[in-house]
Amino acid sequence: MPFLPSQLRAFASVVDHGSLRAAADALGVTPAAVSSSLASLQRIVGVPLFARDGRGVKLTAAGASFAADVRRMMALASGAVAGEQWGWLGVRIRDLTEQEMEEITKKVGVSEGYGVLIAQVMKETPAAASGLREGDLVVAIDGRPIVETRVLQKLVGATAAGRELAVVVLREGSRQEVRIRVGRMPADVVADRVALEFGFYVRDLADDRVAGQAEPRVPIVAGVGERSSAAQGGLRVGDRILSVNGADVDTLDAYRARLQEVYLRNPLKLRVDREGEPVLLTLPAAQMPSS
Repeated sequence: MPFLPSQLRAFASVVDHGSLRAAADALGVTPAAVSSSLASLQRIVGVPLFARDGRGVKLTAAGASFAADVRRMMALASGAVAGEQWGWLGVRIRDLTEQEMEEITKKVGVSEGYGVLIAQVMKETPAAASGLREGDLVVAIDGRPIVETRVLQKLVGATAAGRELAVVVLREGSRQEVRIRVGRMPADVVADRVALEFGFYVRDLADDRVAGQAEPRVPIVAGVGERSSAAQGGLRVGDRILSVNGADVDTLDAYRARLQEVYLRNPLKLRVDREGEPVLLTLPAAQMPSS
């Protein structure tokens, strides 16, 4: 028996808001209608999806597993995937040092005293398939000069997956053109990219654990950029992120999953633990700069 769109919307709304009443208010229906949709959905699935707790309802283990499937089904039904879509090459890059710029200028001319260095080409990526190499210096993409990493990231990130780019590199002292078909950025990478656009990044608390201890992997803010949306919103290094846009994120994986659904044009609402106290923050929208 197929799932009805109303059942999926009710389920997703309860997951997002944590109670039948709040979910009903968000959908513009009655709590009874939400309850009926959930009951029908649970009969189809054959297992309980929610359990009551002191604050409302929470997902069962089966419900948590089903939630990911619901997100995908709703995305397919709407013909879109939630969150930002990013072009991706599959490389690690860095800016040139002043000394490197001077050396390149002496070797190949003043006009080439800039560029972005390819520090690593990941396996089985668009960059690897194109023949891009570690050590290549990217100086232009589709005729646009690439003077720093941020320029390359903006340009590639704004490029639709499947489109081919003409990348000019300096390799062994000569200019060469490499044609690269842009891929779609993997979901686990998207979360880190979205965070960086807002001006922060996280580390895993498990990185600090003592060998043999099995502490949960939770997101801890490790850096906040000056004058960034994160800084304007009051985010601080050491804050432990507890929720993203109203959805609890008690693990690093849950945090990344929710951040993948975030749009840069909207403010980002976070609840964090700061020295044992919960703090609510709203980070201003972080529109991706136009390319």
